[in-house]
Amino acid sequence: MIINYKPVGICPSSIEIDVEDGIIQGVEFTGGCPGNLIGISKLVKGMKISDVIAIFRDVKCGKRPTSCPAELAKALETLV
Repeated sequence: MIINYKPVGICPSSIEIDVEDGIIQGVEFTGGCPGNLIGISKLVKGMKISDVIAIFRDVKCGKRPTSCPAELAKALETLV
């Protein structure tokens, strides 16, 4: 299943997530810092949704109340 999430408060305009049987098959951010976002995408591939949520949900970007990893966690929370 592929979902498209519209994040709030971060540079990327969307996050596309491919999930199968509770395991992340791929993540693609549109916009934002390519190096960091490609790294995040590679790190989470093959991980359980619940593990990624637990790791990323409280990550902040500077003084912002959220971050790219935290928005990914919010997107995944819509699936559980």
